[in-house]
Amino acid sequence: MTNMSAAHSTNPLRDPQDRRLPQIAGPCGLVLFGVTGDLARKKVMPAIYDLANRGLLPPGFSLVGFARRDWANEDFAKVVHDSVRENSRTEFREEVWKQLAEGFRFVPGDFSDDVAFDKLRQTIEELDTTRGTGGNHAFYLAIPPSFFGDVVGQLKEHGLSEGPGDAWRRVVIEKPFGHDLESARELNKVLSDVFPSESVFRIDHYLGKETVQNILAMRFANAMFEPLWNSNYVDHVQITMAEDIGIGSRAGYYDGIGSARDVIQNHLMQLMALVAMEEPTSFDAASLRLEKQKVLSSVVLPKRLDLTTARGQYAAGWAGGEEVVGYLDEQDIPPTSTTDTFAAVKLNIETRRWAGVPFYLRTGKRLGRRVTEVAVVFKRAPHLPFSSTQTEELTENALVIRIQPDEGMTIRFGSKVPGTAMEIRDVNMDFAYGGTFTEVSPEAYERLILDVLLGDPPLFPQHEEVELSWQILDPVLAHWAKKGKPEQYEPGAWGPDSAHAMLARDGRTWRRP
Repeated sequence: MTNMSAAHSTNPLRDPQDRRLPQIAGPCGLVLFGVTGDLARKKVMPAIYDLANRGLLPPGFSLVGFARRDWANEDFAKVVHDSVRENSRTEFREEVWKQLAEGFRFVPGDFSDDVAFDKLRQTIEELDTTRGTGGNHAFYLAIPPSFFGDVVGQLKEHGLSEGPGDAWRRVVIEKPFGHDLESARELNKVLSDVFPSESVFRIDHYLGKETVQNILAMRFANAMFEPLWNSNYVDHVQITMAEDIGIGSRAGYYDGIGSARDVIQNHLMQLMALVAMEEPTSFDAASLRLEKQKVLSSVVLPKRLDLTTARGQYAAGWAGGEEVVGYLDEQDIPPTSTTDTFAAVKLNIETRRWAGVPFYLRTGKRLGRRVTEVAVVFKRAPHLPFSSTQTEELTENALVIRIQPDEGMTIRFGSKVPGTAMEIRDVNMDFAYGGTFTEVSPEAYERLILDVLLGDPPLFPQHEEVELSWQILDPVLAHWAKKGKPEQYEPGAWGPDSAHAMLARDGRTWRRP
């Protein structure tokens, strides 16, 4: 197996020190398991085309589909074509498509089929010869986690987990990375028995978003923020990921997992770590992971989880002008389900920088609107030489990083209202990506897939981060399991009453994005 520096050195197309243009992947291919699923059709396949359209894939790039379908290579190409036409970000260009499609292959079979994996090995060897992929292949497991062990075991058994000579082999997995600490450790053992840690890429698509990476740029490239980024000035931090839809057709995935496992354990804790971490020595993978791990290992849960956590299920009602069913009435959801569709937790980070500053994390479905944001709320000025009537509309200063859908950043501060009286009112200073840069931000999956092919891992959480996150969340899940059914909340609202009471006890309120 090649090391990381060797992986970079195989790319002769660009000097890695030259940051003016994106780096182009060297000779390689990708094997996609689960080609019939929503993830493959809506995200992975369109992202591959968009990368090709931007000139970031090598001319001989190959894509191999593996599924239990009686398809020929042409049938698979038609599936990719339809997915690209419907979901790609960039315009469709026939010349790009024709070159990309020449590298498409399909292998029919299921995960226990030895003949199919022999055929996969032969297909990869043929591509190395005819397409010049050089033995470099990534295996993308867009499949349920219960099959991860079967697939990686077959890859090892059939000689696919190691490439010839200095060629690399990598595996890509999607969340959930287990459903608790014990299962996360079991999953890591399954993967580490076949692939070295630097060849395992755990995709958290939030870490590929432009505005998430802008947290690092905003914090460490601007001297104006760092002096305020501590408990002397910050009152608290709110991290929200809200959706205005229900579970739709995802009952088979969602029930038994819920909001906390689905979002808080990975997306929101990763965002918290980026907000709270110390400045890394560099932005390489090892330095970033070290600082994030320090944050996660410093998290302490409050003693009274009944007062500092909240969970709920959306009830039937009206949302977005239409009548919707409650979670327990969704198709294929058992009427006794205790799965949370809303979850909120209060976390304390016991470091010198953040001691005494609570971090409030919340996520849910059927909430007021679709939004993901990080709000750093500052303390009130220690002395206000104004009468109460002059500042009655004044709230705390806040810096809000909007991750979706309107990517950008807002600073809220007090300003004098025009006129003769000294009246102060909240105003916003707004930065929007769409209105500032002419470039259209690539989709998160474009960035992450390219990073896999380059062997560049800064945006991928390692198993240490995953396990630390489960250590934080497991006691909360155990506490909820003893309480029975979650609290109901109205669709279109911002969660159950217990979530609002949680902040009210601290003299605070949730933001309404």
